[in-house]
Amino acid sequence: MPANVYESLIMLDTSKMAGDLPTTVQHLHAIMERHHAEILASRPWDERRLAFPIRSQKKALYYLLYFKTTGENVVGIEHDFQLNEIVMRALVTKIDPKLEETMLALARDEHALALQAVIDEPDDYSDMGGRRDRDRGDRGDRGDRGDRRSAPPPALAGADKG
Repeated sequence: MPANVYESLIMLDTSKMAGDLPTTVQHLHAIMERHHAEILASRPWDERRLAFPIRSQKKALYYLLYFKTTGENVVGIEHDFQLNEIVMRALVTKIDPKLEETMLALARDEHALALQAVIDEPDDYSDMGGRRDRDRGDRGDRGDRGDRRSAPPPALAGADKG
């Protein structure tokens, strides 16, 4: 079976890492070696605030891992990620062979974070839509809607004939 290149974006629990990233990376690499995966690129991506708490955590370190393995080994890798208490979530995707070189070049570049679009994140995610508490004001364009109670249903035709 031919080997494919995969990308894994892993959300790591920063409270359980206790600032010891090298040890955590060794655990991730051990999972890859256990499942006969060749690591092509491995680096932290960014620490971000989560949109909603996961396991009571509000922040996570996103870690990128590119590896080469056969498709049958991916299931075992995903299973080991789920069993690891430091890994909050993990996504493994197959890289299109046409994009392998480009993706790996970006992954190996330490300055790749500079290529990200800069976005000012809101401090509070509680008002995601920004329109929930908005007063709709006078809805005068709707006109008089009259009595809203439903009228009794009309008698069925032929129901009184006996």
